[in-house]
Amino acid sequence: MNRKYRKTIIAGNWKMNKTPSEAKALIDELKAKIGRQKWCEVVLCVPFVDIPAAIRAARDAKIAIAAQNMHYENAGAFTGEISAGMLKELGVKYVIIGHSERRQYFAETDKTVNLKVKTALETGLRPIICVGETLEQRESGIMEQIITAQVKTALLDVPAEQMRKVVFAYEPVWAIGTGKTATAEQAAEVCGLIRAVIRAKCGARVARSVTIQYGGSMNAGNANELLAQLDVDGGLIGGASLKADEFTAIVNAANQ
Repeated sequence: MNRKYRKTIIAGNWKMNKTPSEAKALIDELKAKIGRQKWCEVVLCVPFVDIPAAIRAARDAKIAIAAQNMHYENAGAFTGEISAGMLKELGVKYVIIGHSERRQYFAETDKTVNLKVKTALETGLRPIICVGETLEQRESGIMEQIITAQVKTALLDVPAEQMRKVVFAYEPVWAIGTGKTATAEQAAEVCGLIRAVIRAKCGARVARSVTIQYGGSMNAGNANELLAQLDVDGGLIGGASLKADEFTAIVNAANQ
């Protein structure tokens, strides 16, 4: 982490878990355990139906609420989809874009990621842009090309002055929900690569201001080592974010 130049963000991605009443209960438990954070911002990425309950529950705490997805159009005949404007009016601050599960199961592409990023920024939401390689791509030696292409495409036509609102999350697909974790060195290498791509596009000053999270099975046991890496500015936490004690331990690691 480098707190001199950028914000540390610990975000919990609840995925398709928790009803509204369960969301309130978990947030109440987290508020009691986490307290006020000195250094990092805490974000909870909750299912759409949980957003109103989550925002009410987190109102008196330093916890931001995020959505897990959005459509790139502002309105229209897109049954089942949610627009950025709808999220903004509810009080959402962040939105995950391009999570590996969205890419794998719901045909998300680099192009739709870019469209969503631009719409989110135009609407006043902060996008958490997910990028990452599969195990096959890593073992084939094309990890760098894959990550570079994902970052470059995500940022097409995104002006430099908007980049401070952008968050990236490196999530090696082979470490999502598998219990496997990239080593601290592997995480640092790819987060550094992401920053280098941003630097080439927007310059060093902008690049060092962008928060880059690690999103592959960060937990209470490995958080300290991962967060000690210079270019790892937080975490996008999956399963561990559903357990108040474990999520609190990760937040505490980010506050050291």
